[in-house]
Amino acid sequence: MPRTRVAVLISGRGSNMTALIEAAKAQDYPAEIAVVISNRPDAAGLALAAAAGIATVALDHTTFGKDREAFERLLQRELDARHIELVCLAGFMRLLTPWFVQRWQARMLNIHPSLLPAFKGLDTHEAALRAGVRIHGATVHFVVPDVDSGPIICQGAVAVHDDDTPRTLAARVLAVEHRLYPVALRFVAEGRVHVEDGRCHIDGVAVSDEALLVPAIANR
Repeated sequence: MPRTRVAVLISGRGSNMTALIEAAKAQDYPAEIAVVISNRPDAAGLALAAAAGIATVALDHTTFGKDREAFERLLQRELDARHIELVCLAGFMRLLTPWFVQRWQARMLNIHPSLLPAFKGLDTHEAALRAGVRIHGATVHFVVPDVDSGPIICQGAVAVHDDDTPRTLAARVLAVEHRLYPVALRFVAEGRVHVEDGRCHIDGVAVSDEALLVPAIANR
């Protein structure tokens, strides 16, 4: 059975891109990473993708000035030419217009370093520490025109330590991201994710009743 053709969009080092490429090496994985596209020609992830045998494209957004849609039309042509079926944003630091987002409705995924809807936008780890939360994490969601607001596919959580800094917390959350994104892509590529009334339902997935308690509470 043909695998779903996926484009990964990056702007930097592409660590989540690498996690997706590694997962897609498995013969039973339902998606293939057909191309990695960056809006920054100097993005480190482009060299990593090329070394893994993945086609790469650099589309310098700065040549389009403030015309976001012109950049996206060129991006769309690249996706069409490669018969892309799903798009995964992996550190793609570019706001997308409704024109582009609506073309990829329920076919474009993003990973965000917080437990959405908490801490949208940038600097999520700093925000989590300022808020004093005990649990933080990552979310994979479908992209909608409103930033960091689409239907949630998967989430993963970590405990926040009393001595955490944004850097130490980010490292633990990133490890969760690398586990979470390939799973979410698998579910979508297999056609198991359905959106109803703004919520994702995933066929054939068991949900644990085990609670994550922070601080840990001993049984009595």
